[in-house]
Amino acid sequence: MKMPPLRPLHWLLFIAIAALFFAWGVWLMRASLPEPTQPLSWLDEWQAQVLAPLADDGLTVAKLNALAEGDIWLQPRLAGGPQLVYRGQWSTDGEPWTLEAEVALTQAERDSLVSATGIGANDAEQPLSEHMLSQLAEHRIAGLTLLPSHEVSSARLSGTLGEPRLRLEMAQGQAWVYPQWGLTVHIEDDRLLLLHAVPRRALQQR
Repeated sequence: MKMPPLRPLHWLLFIAIAALFFAWGVWLMRASLPEPTQPLSWLDEWQAQVLAPLADDGLTVAKLNALAEGDIWLQPRLAGGPQLVYRGQWSTDGEPWTLEAEVALTQAERDSLVSATGIGANDAEQPLSEHMLSQLAEHRIAGLTLLPSHEVSSARLSGTLGEPRLRLEMAQGQAWVYPQWGLTVHIEDDRLLLLHAVPRRALQQR
């Protein structure tokens, strides 16, 4: 039996159905694709203003305080005398982070702290005055730790800094090492737990 010829209306209907199927297929493909990883945009600034100077053993308390305001804490320590720690909290792009950095001290300065404060190895840590912060402005930072107060995927870190030069298996998770910046990152279950940065020479000696 001969089929009747297709009318223009039929062709328009076929085209509309084909267009709907095509649009549906495109939507399914986009829905199945993973969302692009958002880099840690602030880390570019930190790399230039914090990580690079720290790697060269040139980061001071004043420079760190200008980027992230904080306080100085006196911590007792069994070996070598007390230490001073710079602590701050800040939020970037709506994401909170906690910072802790050790202030480099000579043994004479540690002994002086014991004499001035009377702190013992078993005493509780204590905050120091803002005046102390200004006195320590030109002291170097010996090491710095950043801890996210929210979940950060490891892909966001590698998307910002690139792949690490070295991956070390740990009892829990991995250590990603970026020796060019004196940076070690603790990763567990594809999540960033902390970043720890030291002068480059200190990392090379380990």
